[in-house]
Amino acid sequence: MITLRSQREIEKIRKACHIVAEILQRLKERIHPGITTLELDALSEELALKHKAKPAFKGYHGFPFSLCASVNEEVVHGMPSRTRRLAEGDIVSLDFGVVVDGYYGDSAVTVPVGKISDEAERLRRVAEESLYAGIGQAVVGNRLSDISHAIQELVESRGYSVVREFVGHGIGQHLHESPQIPNYGQPGKGVKLKPGMVFAIEPMINMGGAAVEILEDRWTAVTVDRSLSAHFEHTMAVTQNGPDILSRL
Repeated sequence: MITLRSQREIEKIRKACHIVAEILQRLKERIHPGITTLELDALSEELALKHKAKPAFKGYHGFPFSLCASVNEEVVHGMPSRTRRLAEGDIVSLDFGVVVDGYYGDSAVTVPVGKISDEAERLRRVAEESLYAGIGQAVVGNRLSDISHAIQELVESRGYSVVREFVGHGIGQHLHESPQIPNYGQPGKGVKLKPGMVFAIEPMINMGGAAVEILEDRWTAVTVDRSLSAHFEHTMAVTQNGPDILSRL
């Protein structure tokens, strides 16, 4: 069942999302060659607590960290490490969420570490463009799969592949709510979009093939061919006036 949120509830989600956006901005500013992903995790938790927010991921199904930090061929759910130091030319996906007053916010960005290759930058930009293509279809009267199709169409038209195993989702009083929102599919299918629906839309795209596998830590997903992957995410609300991005700074 998809919950339709009141404007009061949407503002509570927006409050959580603003904290997430501010923290991701601070993390982006701290990214430099040599920093460890565990240092980024510690900073994300410290900043959340300063905002009187609870990190949403820590303890979720046993995940032991506050931040997902996925480097290069890591697609999603990368586990911070004291030995993983970011290097010049890397790209790193920072996925973070908080819960405030019982409502969740969730967002992700893929960030360059120093100077990156033109190919990596293009992948990063297309992933972000595909996020906004999907959000652009989140309007009253469209179908859920219109979001999915817009993402897939843009990504594949640029020569990249869309990860199938991980999806966007509803969000509100739980981190993951109905519906699931794949990043691929035919248009015109699924539920009709209504005001008050709140979604976390999050395309993950690969430079090579779409196939992924899970590492021995049981969390980190990587591309099977070890090609680069990029991930962007916003939490947004469907309104009568069009998509309202709640996790924008």
